[in-house]
Amino acid sequence: MDFSQVLADKNDIILDKWVIAVRQDKQIESADNLSFSAIKNHIPYILKAIVTVLSTYESNDFKSIVTASWEHGVIRAAQGFNSEEIAREYHHLRTVICDVIQEDLLEGTPRDIIRAFRLINTVLDEAIARCFNSYVDERLRELDHLYKTLMLHNQELTRLVNANRENLSLLTHDLKQPLASIIGYSDLFLRQYQKTDEKETSHNIEHIERVLRNGRQLLRLINDLLEVSRYESGKIKLELTSPDVCEIITNVCEMLEPLAAEKKLDLIVNCEQKNQKIITDAFQLQQIIINLVSNAIRYTESGTINITFHISDNQRWEFIVDDTGIGITPENQKQIFEPYFRCTTQKSHLPDSSGLGLTIVSHLVKLLQGEIKLVSQVGVGSSFTVILPLQIEMKES
Repeated sequence: MDFSQVLADKNDIILDKWVIAVRQDKQIESADNLSFSAIKNHIPYILKAIVTVLSTYESNDFKSIVTASWEHGVIRAAQGFNSEEIAREYHHLRTVICDVIQEDLLEGTPRDIIRAFRLINTVLDEAIARCFNSYVDERLRELDHLYKTLMLHNQELTRLVNANRENLSLLTHDLKQPLASIIGYSDLFLRQYQKTDEKETSHNIEHIERVLRNGRQLLRLINDLLEVSRYESGKIKLELTSPDVCEIITNVCEMLEPLAAEKKLDLIVNCEQKNQKIITDAFQLQQIIINLVSNAIRYTESGTINITFHISDNQRWEFIVDDTGIGITPENQKQIFEPYFRCTTQKSHLPDSSGLGLTIVSHLVKLLQGEIKLVSQVGVGSSFTVILPLQIEMKES
């Protein structure tokens, strides 16, 4: 019996059932927000490879799956999948294929059935191996890029440390921990990778993920530090345009929605620009909104975050970020915008916080010739109001 034709005829059914299985698997979280085409990726080519192998007695004919499997691993790395999620989606593929063609297989001879199962498993095993190899290579490329970026920042960071030793001492713990992890896991990964063959490569993926996670955290801390330095040295130049503020707020909320969704927080936007023209620096405005909204998400465990924008009068406009977070004590409110300030409450400082986010907001608000106000109550939440002019007045140099 020609099982290759059976499989070819049912390719679409297999794909549909497989995508459903992947979406329903709660342990494959990276697929939650992906479209049908993004999930199926290069799997159709792998199914065609199985058809090709089933139609011939040459069981080592894997040329048609090499490119598909390789690209599948690269794309899954870019989509943020981890190694366990990739393994689970291949498990579902194997299960769906067997379920869909089960009745047709039973019409064949025992020899034909054994041959079909052997070849299907062989192709899938080869696809998994190729996919994991490309996934690891992509992670290594990202690690190499991260390393080079950190090296480029090193000289500027050293200069800042020498110029601001007293202030930067407060950041020592934040910088030391991820840096030590990068060094330790990088060394462990390199030593293990040199001793293993290709089949054992996937064992090192967890180490790569930890290196990248800590490296990104360190890079975020350094970037915040450099942003403050650029402001203090007067290197930020305004580029005035007439932006759609509502569109900027909406884009920021869409970008940060996954972070809010993780904590089951509601992001509510209220925009009222009408036909009023606003002249400001769109990029710096976006940075202010990103910092305030992400800060609200970080310090809010349940409830809502409201972002409101409206025109105050014929000279000013304002936007407000309200949250139902942990709140800020009156004594801490007096220093909250100072660089490197740490709130005294136990839950107020999180590990991924640089202590510079609100400082950057304060600097950028001043740069845009505005002011920022804070109203907060512990256990109730905080409200940050940014008031800006409808048109920035450029000062003559």
